[in-house]
Amino acid sequence: MSFQGYLKTIKQQTGKDPADFRAMAAEKGFTEDGVLTVKATEITNWLKADFGLGHGHAMAIYAVLKGTKDEHSV
Repeated sequence: MSFQGYLKTIKQQTGKDPADFRAMAAEKGFTEDGVLTVKATEITNWLKADFGLGHGHAMAIYAVLKGTKDEHSV
């Protein structure tokens, strides 16, 4: 599955896009000035518990939050 495929599936499942997850991560204190300040496990645990995402989909959001991927990555 392409990265865009992951994001599309996440949007369908949760109704949220990467910008929404960035905002929620900031509200939860996972980022500071847009920079991720927690480890991947904390992010994936949150996304699995609150949104029912699988590990791969949660890691896609982690990559967005970390800045290694964005909405335009393939």
